Amino acid sequence: MGSLALGFIVFSSLMHVLWNVQVKQSHDKTVFIWWMFIASSFLLNLLLPWLTVPFPRPTLAVLMLALAAAICFVLYHLFNGRAYRDGDLSLSYPLSQTSMIYVPIWGALVLHETITVSGVLGILCIAAGAYTVQLPRLSWSALLRPVRNLGNSSVQAALAAGFIYSIGSILDKKGVSDYSPFYFTYLLVMMMVVVMTLNLCRRRYRGRVMREWRCNQRLILCSGPIMLGSFLSFRYGLSLAPVSYAVAVRQVNVLFGVLIGVVFLKEACGQVRSVAALMILIGVVLIRMGG
Repeated sequence: MGSLALGFIVFSSLMHVLWNVQVKQSHDKTVFIWWMFIASSFLLNLLLPWLTVPFPRPTLAVLMLALAAAICFVLYHLFNGRAYRDGDLSLSYPLSQTSMIYVPIWGALVLHETITVSGVLGILCIAAGAYTVQLPRLSWSALLRPVRNLGNSSVQAALAAGFIYSIGSILDKKGVSDYSPFYFTYLLVMMMVVVMTLNLCRRRYRGRVMREWRCNQRLILCSGPIMLGSFLSFRYGLSLAPVSYAVAVRQVNVLFGVLIGVVFLKEACGQVRSVAALMILIGVVLIRMGG
């Protein structure tokens, strides 16, 4: 993985942590995420007239890739939300990160990507760190607890989230390889807005959209550029690196999460988070050196 791709993805990881912090401060998280996408899409449309390169006409294949990826990522958010709402975070979070197991397989089968031995070791280190970070303690019982609860509906939702995200990542990589990363991001965001809007049209969300705006108007306005920065930088990095490495390295957001918690929120780091952060850091170094 080259330095430019690594820089894009690390920056994306930082932005990803920041917008997740904002989501945690919101009241109605599904509605708040929709508002974040509205703010991001508004900024994207403001940028269009200032771009020197005209909007390239997308082919039907590119439009279908963007639509399919949008559906995957919306489903990922919905399944993750269900997993976190109905279950224990220490059960749900590790299994939602299983996308890193599937992505190298899809990358090899669909995109014919090859990864080095060092790259494989790096992905495994990052996957282990991402799995470990939310566990209550370092023990065999804690490590196996998510796997022993496969009958739990929140665990099943987390597994579904990881699987769906892996498919979306492959569609994403194909899209930014065949089309401009900026304009593919534009198509993807617009289609995600459409899909999420259709979801919010259901009766259960009646009155909740404007209520969230009134409660968190300032937070929503701040979230637009942060989410847009995360989306654009990741897709530029994705266009320059194998998808297996890009998805794995983005887990460096765990490191940023730990740093923000310790430095700004005065949280105790803890043995589990320290070990997880170290594994992810080692994994990123292995991918950078041999990827």
